[in-house]
Amino acid sequence: MDWNAEIEAAATRIAPHVQRTPVLETTAFGLDRPVELKLEQMQRTGSFKARGAFNTLLSGPVPEAGIVAASGGNHGAAVAHAARALGHRAAIFVPEMAGAAKIALIERTGAELTVVPGEYANALEKAREHEARTGAMQIHAYDALPTVVGQGTCLAEWEEQGLAADTVLIAVGGGGLIGGALAWLQGRRKVVAVEPRTSCALHAALEAEAPVDVQVSGIAANALGARRIGEICFELARAQGVDSVLVEDEAIATAQAALWRNLRQLVEPAGATALAALMSGAYRPEPGERVAVLVCGGNIAPDPLE
Repeated sequence: MDWNAEIEAAATRIAPHVQRTPVLETTAFGLDRPVELKLEQMQRTGSFKARGAFNTLLSGPVPEAGIVAASGGNHGAAVAHAARALGHRAAIFVPEMAGAAKIALIERTGAELTVVPGEYANALEKAREHEARTGAMQIHAYDALPTVVGQGTCLAEWEEQGLAADTVLIAVGGGGLIGGALAWLQGRRKVVAVEPRTSCALHAALEAEAPVDVQVSGIAANALGARRIGEICFELARAQGVDSVLVEDEAIATAQAALWRNLRQLVEPAGATALAALMSGAYRPEPGERVAVLVCGGNIAPDPLE
């Protein structure tokens, strides 16, 4: 598969529907070097997920039954937004742990929303039942080619904007975003996977040399709480020898506060997870290594303006 050609085509396809999110370089975090940031929490519906959602819906026909998606919150909001923008029906299944702010965001799109007891895996089971019953098209949150290709447009855009870093740190849940990044970069830059210690599906898979189920919990679990890493991400990460580091919830909360206090960027815990690896020392760059952080989501709970 020619990943770069697919991602370039996706970038053209979704351009009328997504934001070109800003980048900046900062020394605001007290580190020994500047850090490049891409502020993807400023994307439509507050996360990078809109890229994969629009790419999927624009890549082929959508059945009369519409679309269905399971989500920890951000993917559901993106799919619901894309469906409304393109005139399709949408049924979204989220776990209770998605939280009030993300549930309210999905409700505002007018999608048919079902809140499921448990975690993301339980919502996915219900979404698959809906798909089988109605014939709706399933849009997987991370382990589907159109989703991963769509997320890859984030790194393609960043390079177009002048990304100078040797190393890019990316938070990982199910692997759609980092999978897209790896598909686009093809080893041209080092990619570091950052996961909460209590939600670490990629880390566990790399250790086991195959995707395995993990328990998920912690402050970022409603965005990074995939029980099993996606096969697409796992194969790309294994092939490229991705570094994987784990961070504690306390480090995530510290990075989240630093983004607000130093840059007035209000992000959810998942959005601060990659920065937490630098601030806590979980990832220690080499002398002279230029580093970048992808800030991936901004749907903070509780919503400060609700």
